[in-house]
Amino acid sequence: VQLVESGGGLVQPGGSLRLSCAASGFTFSRSVMSWYRQAPGKERELVATITSAGGNTDYAESVKGRFTISRDNAKNTVALQTNNLKPEETAVYYCNALTIAKAYWGQGTQVTVSS
Repeated sequence: VQLVESGGGLVQPGGSLRLSCAASGFTFSRSVMSWYRQAPGKERELVATITSAGGNTDYAESVKGRFTISRDNAKNTVALQTNNLKPEETAVYYCNALTIAKAYWGQGTQVTVSS
């Protein structure tokens, strides 16, 4: 099983980034996919979730209206569009796959929001 995140980087406050996660080694289309983030000195928190067919999404209150999660089951990818980023959202962003058997994690991609 592999989850490989990409798309992180340095962005100014108010800017945008599109994070991507490429999945392999499990039945992606049957898995609930999520994005989490972990800021320095803080616990990992759930940012957004999308159901297996993509019909339902859920977001942390702090990102509603600014972040959008999406998936492409044909390409085994899940994305997180992040808009109007804030400095306090500097964190490592992780892709998570929840299957019937277990949960899997990617290695994370660093997002730094700073002027």
